Amino acid sequence: MSTSRSKDITPETRISDLLKNYPELEETLIEMAPAFGKLRNPILRKTIAKVANLRQAAQIGDVPLAKLINTLRTTAGVGEISETEIDEAVKMNDKPAWVDKTKLKETFDARSLIESGGHPLTKVMEDLDKLSDDESYRLITPFLPAPLLDVAKSRGYYIWTESDGEDMFSTYFARMPD
Repeated sequence: MSTSRSKDITPETRISDLLKNYPELEETLIEMAPAFGKLRNPILRKTIAKVANLRQAAQIGDVPLAKLINTLRTTAGVGEISETEIDEAVKMNDKPAWVDKTKLKETFDARSLIESGGHPLTKVMEDLDKLSDDESYRLITPFLPAPLLDVAKSRGYYIWTESDGEDMFSTYFARMPD
């Protein structure tokens, strides 16, 4: 294992970055929770791993965040960090205030569309374009739709995702102020 790598492993580390910097950690992730076995699927690896961070992965895999982070750090040879440091990192990324269900204009459950081979990008972007500044939108998918999230970010939308179970993600969108 190379000691020249100085990339940190924190709750906000994207899985794709983790595996790029520490490819040997893929098996460690998969051993920690069966849900991580999906990383072997090249399509899911390109999409989910690109946008999911270790905090989200811990939720999906039902693994305590501190255990996940410190197991990965120990295996990578970068040393453990305290639970206090992990908790502080998570607090900085808690649910944003704009994710307010009273301001939710619409929810679109795209799972059946995706399962039938469709893609929700066009509908979601049309729906988002109709949002007013004080409204939000919820998209339900069976995985993190990375390309769609990238498009929405590039068009000026806030995005926040939470896992509602192993195969269900709720992604919230809101218009960024001009």
